Order: sequence, then C-alpha cells, then structure tokens
Amino acid sequence: MDNRHIPRTGIAGLKENWQTDIISGFTIFLIALPLCIGVAIASGAPPMAGLFSGIIGGIFASLLGGSYLTINGPAAGLIAVIINSINVLGGSDAKLGFELTLAAIVIAGLLQIILGLLKAGNLNVYFPASVIHGMMAAIGIIIISKQIHVLLGVTPKSKSIVGLLVEIPYSIMNLNPEITLIGVIGVIILIVLPLTNIGWVQKIPAPLVVVLTGMGIGIYFDLEDQHTFTLLKHTYEIGPQSLVNLPAHITDGFAYPNFSKVLSIDFILMTITIMIVASVESLLTATAIDKLDPYKRSSNMDKELISKGAGNLLLGMIGGIPIIAEVVRSSANVNNGAKTKWSNFFHGLFLLIFIVAFPGLIHRIPLTALAAILVVTGFKLASPKEFYRMYLKGLDRLFIFVVTIIFTLVEDLLVGVAVGIALQIIVLLSKGLPPRNIFKADFSVESNGKRHKVVVHKALVFSNYLSFKMALFKLPLGEEVYISFTDTPLIGLSVTEYLADFTFYYQDSGGKVIVEGMK
Repeated sequence: MDNRHIPRTGIAGLKENWQTDIISGFTIFLIALPLCIGVAIASGAPPMAGLFSGIIGGIFASLLGGSYLTINGPAAGLIAVIINSINVLGGSDAKLGFELTLAAIVIAGLLQIILGLLKAGNLNVYFPASVIHGMMAAIGIIIISKQIHVLLGVTPKSKSIVGLLVEIPYSIMNLNPEITLIGVIGVIILIVLPLTNIGWVQKIPAPLVVVLTGMGIGIYFDLEDQHTFTLLKHTYEIGPQSLVNLPAHITDGFAYPNFSKVLSIDFILMTITIMIVASVESLLTATAIDKLDPYKRSSNMDKELISKGAGNLLLGMIGGIPIIAEVVRSSANVNNGAKTKWSNFFHGLFLLIFIVAFPGLIHRIPLTALAAILVVTGFKLASPKEFYRMYLKGLDRLFIFVVTIIFTLVEDLLVGVAVGIALQIIVLLSKGLPPRNIFKADFSVESNGKRHKVVVHKALVFSNYLSFKMALFKLPLGEEVYISFTDTPLIGLSVTEYLADFTFYYQDSGGKVIVEGMK
C-alpha cells in the first residue's frame, strides 16, 4: 500500500480530514446519546454518569489513544460489572455504592495506565475465545434480566439475576400497557430498520429513531404529568418517573469518589474486575476495528490501555462510569468514512454541546425506549446463534462457554471468567498439553535471507502463544514466512484465529505466508 495515501495524525490529520471526521462524529453522537444514558441507568448510575463517559472518552481519551477509528464510551459489557459493584460495595445504600464504585474506577484506571506503561497491551491473549464469548453472553442475559422489567413498566422484587429471570412472567402478566407499547415499538424498530433495503433509511441510526419515536408517544401519553388511566377495568399509574431525570446544569451531575473501603477484599475484587473487563474489551475492539480499517493501520495496544486508564481515572473523579473502545459505535465510525481519531473527539464534543444546550429535551426520553435498545443489545450478546457457533467449534468449547455463563450469573463476572479459564486449561491438559508448556511455548525460528521458518514443537494454546505471536510480529514485512505445525499435537482456537489475522496482515503488506500441518 502507498503510505502517502494513509491519513496523517495529529493537527495535520485534523486539517486534512476534518470534513469526513466531523460528519462521522456527528452520526456517532446520534447513536451514542441514547446509549450513554441507557447504559448508565442500566448500571444503576445517574444518567449524567454515562454522558460524562461519552464526553471524556471522546474529547480526552481519544487524543491519547493508540487506535485510529475506535469510539470510546460506556458500553453494555460493563453494565453487569458496575451494577454488581454498586450493590456489593454499597449494600442497600445505592448512593454510597456509587461513590465507592467511583473510587474503584479511579484505581482501575490507574492500573490500566500502569499496564500500558509495562507494555501489557497483549493482555487479551490470556482469555480464550470460549471464555470471552461466554462472558459476553452472560452479560447479555444480565442486561435482559434487568431491562425487560423496565420495558414492561414493572418494578421487580428480586435483586439477584436468577430471581429477575424468574420474575419475567410475572412482569408480563402485570405490565403497564402504555409503557410497554413504547418499549415494544422500540424493539420492532431496532429489528426492522436494519432489514430495509433503502440506502438512506439504513444510514439513520436505529437507536435515535427509537428515542424520537418514544419521545413522541410519551408526549401523547403525557408522561410528564403524574396521572392514572384505565384499560380493560385495570387502573395503571404513569408519570415523570418513567422519563430520564437529568440535573438542570451539567455541573450538578458531578459526583465524587469515596475511598473509605479501599483496602477491603470486596473493593479490591471490584477494582480488578473493572480493570480486566474494561481492558480486555477495549483491546478486543481495537483488534477487530483494525481489520475493518481501509488503510490497514495497526493500533498501539499499550497506548490504548494508557488512554482508557487516563479516561477512567478522570471519570472516577467526577462521577462517570468507565469507558471502553465500543465495537458497535466503532464499526459505524468506519462505515461512515471516518479517517482519524478526530471523529472520536468530535462525537464527544457534540455530546457536550447537546447536554449543555438541551438538558430539558433529554428529560423527555422514556426509560422504556432506552430499555428496548438495551434488551435488543442483550439479545445480540446472548443470541442462540452464539450457542450454536460454540457447538460447531466442539462440545468442549460449548461446555466451557456454558459453564462460564452459569458461574457469571450465579456468582459474578470475575468468578465466571476465572472458572472458564481454569476449565479451559484442564481440558487442554486432558488433550495432551504438557504441564511445563501451559505458559511457555516451544518453537524455533530460523531465518535464511528473506525466508523465515517457524517450527512449533509442542502444543500451542491461548495461555502460551504470546511469545510465538511476538516472534511473528518482529519478522520483517514483505518477505516469506513458513510456519510448520507438522509435529504439533495440539493447536488452540485462539491460535488459529490469530494466524488467520497474521496471514491477512502479512500478505497485505506484500509478504507471503505458508502454513503447514494445521489440523
């Protein structure tokens, strides 16, 4: 590829690409606005906490980041983590739980910065694909378990995930018709709109349509005023409690961390969980978006950790929930023709301008419309297709996937991931992985001119292939790489996925890759 065509970075990149980046940034702002509010509310945090995250993630963290096209902000993957932290640390006091969680976010951000400085940008390789997919599916189920009741206009009695799932039939039987109508229409829009074949319709952000439609119906139903209505001899109550509640001014939304439990076991566990999930999701998203980048640029993963850490440290200090590089908004950013990280900056700037200028308009958004967006998001994460994909990859991977989900739902995210990783290692040991090679790969590299031969002698799996990955990364571009697995008894799914990425990247740079012995 001719490097002269690759967009420049920094101020030069802004001058060169401001038109395309500002247009994409505005489109992403329209998508991000309802999601920032919805994720915050679903996390048990004030709506302004999600808006702070979108603003800081765009205006501040984007300029420090190592990725070119990702969009920073709050995301569904952290809902389960934050709401669990608030509940565990605060008990029955939600305000205290939020303030303690802010302290955990500050320290988690600091840990992310340290990881980035220690060049730990390859942290995600230690999480096998089946465990990551299981973690995300569990998060999807958690989102559905909480938001389906909001969509139906019913307040559940249970606090546990299993209890919330069990209560769904009860909420359906006791739904509020007007609230549910808004939510159901929102779900229909989210399903139908992307299926249309009309080009200009497909470019309209579906979440924005859901919010605008919900606002219109909410005005018709007069949700702003507390009142009752009767339908089929049943009386229902609706009012402003069904709408988003924002402070009158942005500064009124500030909240501050409470470090009083910083040495407690629960606090430490919540901090580690926030740090791990925020880091791994960001690294995975940056990797995925690099594949979509038309200029085939590679993100600096260490800088990604530093930027997210700096953003989260600041957010914890002012009352925001954590940011990650979010995959849906990032994909939309690529599709909208963004060229540089300035599109991320502009999306945050538009969020700031909007909440300063139109806070009253946000108050018109029905909570059930936001719940519709989150329920559909949760279903995508926990779709039956995900279970089928794991089944196609092998019963052992399906088993690890399901066990990760179960332990995450019954215990928490950190336990679910730890059990999933431990189970993956046990399965690999049963398949012939030598104990001495759990964390150490056995391979050799021989170079002869522009031809490089990499021979893998022992099992290569998720827990030991980092050194193998780094060895391939150091090979000169534009040459020939021969990789032999002829005598390799066991090759992990994470390795095969990485090899596919490496082959595409290396051959796109003008080189040649030959892989032999893959089973």
